[in-house]
Amino acid sequence: QLQLVESGGGLVQPGGSLRLSCEASGFNSYYFPIHIGWFRQAPGKEREGVSCISSSGATINYGDSVKDRFTVSRDNAKNTFYLQMNKLTPEDTAIYYCAAGTSLDGSMCPVKTFAYDYWGPGTQVTVSS
Repeated sequence: QLQLVESGGGLVQPGGSLRLSCEASGFNSYYFPIHIGWFRQAPGKEREGVSCISSSGATINYGDSVKDRFTVSRDNAKNTFYLQMNKLTPEDTAIYYCAAGTSLDGSMCPVKTFAYDYWGPGTQVTVSS
């Protein structure tokens, strides 16, 4: 019943910024707390963990390749989650996916695909001049 939809992808120049959004619907955050992960997959590459944020928002993790460049946040009132991407490079080109997993506690925040049961359809991010 939980559904996720990403938006905000597009074409951006190297060094530029892009903000992705993920809107979640079909769940009650009190009875069904979720942690949110961002993943990406480039052609010929394996799916890569980008970032995660716990249901409480207190725990945040980033993949090494995006640390200090990307910022994840959540607005629980809107059931919307964001990924702010700065200093983008061509290596960031990929389909970006938002994913949700049921949280056992408010600090749970894995960046592993097995921890997520729900996935959005993805949004394309292309970094090119």
